[in-house]
Amino acid sequence: MAKRVRGAEKAYARKVKDAVHILFFKHHKLPGVRGWELRQELGSDWQNVLDVLDKQLQPMDLKVNRVFDEPDVIDPTRTQLADARYYITLRGTVDQKTAKTIGWRIDDIAGLAVSVAFLISKQGKAPRIDIERVLQEKLPGWRVKLNMDKYIQQGYLGEDDEGVMYLNWRSRAEIDQKKLVDLVVAFGKTPT
Repeated sequence: MAKRVRGAEKAYARKVKDAVHILFFKHHKLPGVRGWELRQELGSDWQNVLDVLDKQLQPMDLKVNRVFDEPDVIDPTRTQLADARYYITLRGTVDQKTAKTIGWRIDDIAGLAVSVAFLISKQGKAPRIDIERVLQEKLPGWRVKLNMDKYIQQGYLGEDDEGVMYLNWRSRAEIDQKKLVDLVVAFGKTPT
């Protein structure tokens, strides 16, 4: 009996290790993998494996994050779980010193924050020209287009055929939108 338990523990540990390999390394143009890919590699208990991995990542301030194609999914179906994208993100926040090492300029990060905050204030959608106009107040015109294209390419913003921007899956996964809005509101208040 004890041998069987140890064997099951080893098999589960191997599945957690496989999950790490799948989630940490980029397989496609976008980071992370779909749920159906995890099920295929890890077996039918793939969601339990992700729960174990998430608990193991917690001391390192990382977490397994899940993003659905449709925003605001409350009670996901099996199909939605299989189609969702899973990947590793920070559990907390990044300090300014660390932010410099992630490959983005501070004004790029600020431009993304402004873009996301603007879209949130417009219920998640706005014409690209409106966002560019806001960004041009703080950034040189040539950087605005470059940054917007980068935000789209990286999956933070999306753009439809009519030039309407929206929050894409990566913004929904990596950005604490409530905290961003709270910071923007707090920053906008004048001291009394």
